[in-house]
Amino acid sequence: MRRFRFLPLLLIVVLAGCGNFARQSERIVVAECYGVKLYADELQYVLPPDIGKMDSLAQVNAYIDSWIHRQILIHQAEINLPAEQLDFSKQLQEYRNSLVIYAYETQMIEQYLDTIVSDEEIVTYYEEHKESFQLRSTMVRVAYVILDENCKQMKEFRKLMSNRDTLDLPQLDALAEQDAIASYLDVDTWVRLDDLLAKVPIEIYNSESFLKKNRFVSFEKDDLVFTVRFEDYLLEKSVSPIEIEREGIKDILLLKRKKELLSQMSGALYEKAKKEKVFEIY
Repeated sequence: MRRFRFLPLLLIVVLAGCGNFARQSERIVVAECYGVKLYADELQYVLPPDIGKMDSLAQVNAYIDSWIHRQILIHQAEINLPAEQLDFSKQLQEYRNSLVIYAYETQMIEQYLDTIVSDEEIVTYYEEHKESFQLRSTMVRVAYVILDENCKQMKEFRKLMSNRDTLDLPQLDALAEQDAIASYLDVDTWVRLDDLLAKVPIEIYNSESFLKKNRFVSFEKDDLVFTVRFEDYLLEKSVSPIEIEREGIKDILLLKRKKELLSQMSGALYEKAKKEKVFEIY
């Protein structure tokens, strides 16, 4: 069987993608296998925009070969499998029912679900389930500044970063804007220690011991000077702070609301159907 021709094929596919051509002409068959036909207008979606002619031909031809292999397998399956194994009507009906229910439930959720979760609800859930929130890695609240080894403001940076009483973030930010190669000054946000070490190559062999002993660290590497200030830390397997768990708790509470809403909806529909006597149990 002659399945397709190379040069006319691309032209056929392009024309099939044109609305006027499709309306004015019958659908063009580009391949056939065991009586099943593949039409040119089905191939237009195979080609991405801005693809070259030779690449287009190769991609279309590969698709047609794949389509033919698939049709051969389907044909062989249909002539070799017993009739009961070819009857998918029940599975298809169940699949359709699941899709219909899912679409309806999604519509109900969009219309009636209250998606506002208060801080009070989040805090209450966190306090009641604290034992469930366990850190999988050591977390730190940290600031760091990376400087060129010849930075003229080196002493000022070290003085600000190592201040025992407080961290002057506005002044540090202003200085970093002018002289730092890179900086991170969000000390209110918890970050993984491993993520910090990927950017600031501190040699740490024992996290607990290091963090207990070091609040300020400064070292040189590869013509750069790293200054690091640790504000707080939490070791792996300790209770995770609410700041980290806030969004996750919100998702949990919303999922709980969804289940309650759907359960109430299902129950109300059941009671309505019962009153209207639309079902009967024999």
